[in-house]
Formats: sequence, structure tokens, C-alpha cells
Amino acid sequence: MSEQDPLKQLSGRIKDSAQQIWLAGLGAFNKAEEDAGKVFDKLVQEGEELERKTRGAVEKQIRVVEGRVEEVKDRANTTWDRLESVFDQRVSKTLVRLGIPTQKEIDRLRVEVSKLRAAVIALSLADSDHHSDEPSDDDDAKTAPKQAKTRNGTRSGHRTPPGRS
Repeated sequence: MSEQDPLKQLSGRIKDSAQQIWLAGLGAFNKAEEDAGKVFDKLVQEGEELERKTRGAVEKQIRVVEGRVEEVKDRANTTWDRLESVFDQRVSKTLVRLGIPTQKEIDRLRVEVSKLRAAVIALSLADSDHHSDEPSDDDDAKTAPKQAKTRNGTRSGHRTPPGRS
């Protein structure tokens, strides 16, 4: 039995070692599972933090780009306004050279024509009122005695203005 004892002992030690290896494996697996959850949670936290940092950087870049776009837009509008002004000036000069009146001149003439029209109407009304009070030329010819012409060609009763003969 002495030979079997060492074999039994060796076999028992191998069995115990295998059992310990098995238990160590189970412990490692369990630890890996626990750590995996912790590692996963840590990776999620790091991802969220990275997203916050990159989102902030991206938003900052977006604001920078938007600012540049506004600057370019303002410069383009300024340039366009200057171009439009130069074009307007050149067209205006050309119209003046061709003798075409401006809108202001036309509007001024319209006002002047309206005033003249009103003055003509007022004079026409005043003249018609004045003539309706006086007898007509036919009535004058019938009733008024004929006046003799004088030497200088004027009718008697009419005065010649001073300085005229």
C-alpha cells in the first residue's frame, strides 16, 4: 500500500488542484462579470463626458462659422449697396446728358401745371363775371356815338400814355 499511497496522494493533490483551479476560474468569471458591469458603466460615463466636451467644441465652431457667415453677408451687402449706388449715379448722369427729366422735376412741373390751371380757371371765371355785368360789344356799337379820329390816329376821348405820341 505504500506505493498506492503516493499515487493516492498524488491523485488527491491533483484532484484538489483541479478543484482549486476550477474554483479560481469561477471566481475569475464572477469577478469579470462584476468588473464588466463596472467597466461598462465607466465606459458609458467616459462616453457621456466626451460627448459633452465635443458637443461644446462643435457648438463653439458652429457659432464661429455663423459669425463668419454674418460677416461675409454684411460685406456682400455693403459691396452690393456700393455697386447699386455707382450704377444709380451713372444712370442718372446718362439721363441728365440725354436731357431726360428726373422724377422730382416732373413732379415739380405737375404742381406748377396744377397751379397754372387753377389760375386760368380763376381768371376765366373773373372775366366771365366782368363781361356779364357790362353790355356786349354789339350794344356799345349801336348806342355809342362814333368818335372822330384825331391826327395821331387815336380816337378822341382816349388819352395817349405819356412818352408816346
